[in-house]
Amino acid sequence: GKGFCAGVDIKELAEDASKIVDLNKGCYETFKAIRKCSVPVIAVVHGFCLGGGIGLVGSCDMIIASNDAYFGLPEVDRGALGAASHLARMFPLQHVRRMMFTAEPITAEEAYRLGALERIVVREKIMEEALNLASKISSKSPIAIRLAKESLNGIEPHDVDKSYLFEQELLALL
Repeated sequence: GKGFCAGVDIKELAEDASKIVDLNKGCYETFKAIRKCSVPVIAVVHGFCLGGGIGLVGSCDMIIASNDAYFGLPEVDRGALGAASHLARMFPLQHVRRMMFTAEPITAEEAYRLGALERIVVREKIMEEALNLASKISSKSPIAIRLAKESLNGIEPHDVDKSYLFEQELLALL
């Protein structure tokens, strides 16, 4: 297709605004399921990644993008909000603020420079690159990888001291 994901269908919502409750619930559950998945999740992004697409990739553990990819939250231009918490997992706060306030997307190159992307590759090689990365991860101990992911998820929303203790408990299990 032309791109990865542009989020919810604004035209559909314009026809029936009551659908927003179900759409938001579905997005919440999807993003949470990706983050809570017991094994690492790699997003493979080409073309546009906007709105709800940011929620999807921001929930993932790693992102590989094609050189034609771009990322943004155009919500403020559409009278909406959403996925900023996922954008904040990808970029420093000041960049998140700029992206939210201006609704201007950034290129894959800029996203890579800011640390959100694992790699940028030509579109024709993107799945090959993702499968190579997945192969490296899957060659590791499944128990170690699952506990590593649980550890990273567990420390993310906590302060440093509590997060470190959590890591140490999982290290003891490993």
